[in-house]
Amino acid sequence: MTEELVFYTNPMSRGRIARWMLEEIGQPYRTELLTFGETMKAPEYLRVNPMGKVPAIRHGDTVVTECAAICAYLAETFPERGLAPRPEERARYYRWMFFAAGPLESAVTMKALGFEIPAERLRMAGCGGFGDVMNTLEMAVSQSTYVTGERFTAADVYVGAHIGWGLGFGSIEKRQAFIDYFGRISEREAYKRANALDDEAGKTMQAA
Repeated sequence: MTEELVFYTNPMSRGRIARWMLEEIGQPYRTELLTFGETMKAPEYLRVNPMGKVPAIRHGDTVVTECAAICAYLAETFPERGLAPRPEERARYYRWMFFAAGPLESAVTMKALGFEIPAERLRMAGCGGFGDVMNTLEMAVSQSTYVTGERFTAADVYVGAHIGWGLGFGSIEKRQAFIDYFGRISEREAYKRANALDDEAGKTMQAA
């Protein structure tokens, strides 16, 4: 019997990244919708993720948190979908996956919160300056059709979701390279399904 796959999320969260990845792998899963500050902080969920944050997945007895880890885990657990890196793609795959999880996430969050790193302290910040992060991200999506080359992988789900979110909410610069890249990957059927499911979940939670 296949181990049950459970997805813990809120439609107004980074859970949208994990939802997209779940739709890409095409495996059945059960969704548990959680509310901020309430069921997300309840003892039952804290046993899944002590941080009290979403998303998380439970696959049988295995729990995975953190969006990048969820994307990588699902890609490797369901290799038939071809979303894990091939040997020659691994360097770029891991480089850009972790770049998005580290410098990109940190720089965008600090900017959104109004934190400006003093120039003389930039070397202390692992993410560096916001402009450097944007330039590096542009390089990541401009060298080829996808971040690892000419093939879509889980790294595109993770990097692409950050770009799509940033373009939509104005937290990253609207450079043509970002617009073109996200335009390519947002045409995927899995992305459209995931968006529709999360939009419907949002309506359901608002009506409850």
